[in-house]
Amino acid sequence: MTASAKLVSVPPSSQRTSAAPASPRLERMLRGPIGPVLARLAAPNVAVVAAMTMVTVADAWFVSRIGIAALASLALVFPLQTLMQMMSAGAMGGGVSSAVARALGGGRHERADAIVLHAALIAVGMATLFVLFGAVLARPLFSVLGGESAVLDGAVAYAAIAFGGAAMIWLANTFASVLRGTGDMATPAGVLIGTSLLQIALSGALTLGWGPLPALGIQGPAVALVSAFTVATLVMGAILLRGAAGVRLRLAGIRLEPALFADILKVGALACGNAVLTIGTVLVVTRLVAAHGAAELAGYGLGSRLELMLVPVSFGIGGALTAAVGLNFGARQFARARRIAWSGALFVAAVTGVIGGVVALQPDLWLDFFTAAPEAQRFGSLYLSIVGPFYGLFGLGMALYFASQGTGNMVMPFSAGVVRLCLTAGGGILAAAWFSAGATALFACVAAGVTAFGGIIALSLFGRNWNRDR
Repeated sequence: MTASAKLVSVPPSSQRTSAAPASPRLERMLRGPIGPVLARLAAPNVAVVAAMTMVTVADAWFVSRIGIAALASLALVFPLQTLMQMMSAGAMGGGVSSAVARALGGGRHERADAIVLHAALIAVGMATLFVLFGAVLARPLFSVLGGESAVLDGAVAYAAIAFGGAAMIWLANTFASVLRGTGDMATPAGVLIGTSLLQIALSGALTLGWGPLPALGIQGPAVALVSAFTVATLVMGAILLRGAAGVRLRLAGIRLEPALFADILKVGALACGNAVLTIGTVLVVTRLVAAHGAAELAGYGLGSRLELMLVPVSFGIGGALTAAVGLNFGARQFARARRIAWSGALFVAAVTGVIGGVVALQPDLWLDFFTAAPEAQRFGSLYLSIVGPFYGLFGLGMALYFASQGTGNMVMPFSAGVVRLCLTAGGGILAAAWFSAGATALFACVAAGVTAFGGIIALSLFGRNWNRDR
């Protein structure tokens, strides 16, 4: 073989790279100043988070007008609903964003197009699981979690609608993740903010019966949820069908390839596992608290609702980190990827740390908005005073979790979730069963788990996965 022949090696189209993508948006992510780049990427996501936080607070407020039993029903369902949102938007959605970003970072535009259809098929499959477990099997599931009588009936009525429409939620979040993977944060943000405002209006109207609309009670927020996400799915699906964002949803002419499913799932599946661990931790604590009564469950539900709301707060920056880290990993700019991860994560830690400090010192600022029931107030205050001071570490871990999705390797974040579950759920069960300890010991285990979660993921940035250039 001649020397010139040895130089001719054309990789397959799925592996071919180019030195610099032509899009100015991608160029900024690869070479622009990190602070302004993250600010530009994160601003739309932060606006989405604000809108979704408004939805979460509004739903709880509307339902609280019905009574304490309805609020306890919502507390039973909320962890599973949050799991679906975490999986579809942040976990599997992160796998989708990461796959699209790495493909575009390497100049593989046809691969990016093919990923869109593969991602949509994964979304439909995952939605089917939530229909089965969240809607069809709602009554036995929420019975195991401690639901009884009116509380259980309310949870089942809400879940039948919310999880029955799971496909719309999964597809909307998947399409949004595709767009974020291209660096386009503004388009999905605009759609999701608009539909969030629609959801709030519908939730109030259908829960309490405003104007000519019926008062559906606990089912009102569920109908509003599915309706709003149906609109979001249709709008973003149309954008991707037109190819207006630089990638296209092609319903024909795409060959399904196991390698493309694997590219999404190697990040998304482990990330979903981490989401299961996060929610599993909350569910175990929910079950332990449910033994104390409906008012206590409602109080803990309000406290854990604030903690779970920190996940979308972290995603405000984290969604930008997934795309930016993924693009730079695809371009083999590992040192820049690390700087991006630390910059975003430390900012999130500061924000969530302030939130945790405030509610730890003044839990009434949060709890008074929803209920005046003494036992609910007591349990919610105890939870926030013990766990709140560690919210900064939780935010740090969640931001780096999203950043890790961009690397294509989620082993350490998943391991951190396992440790958190063991410390929180395992410690809580032992404290309750063996030592007859009260809620203080249980909530201390929650705080220990949060601390370990953030610390382990932070340490992972010094490992081989993040330092391939060293």
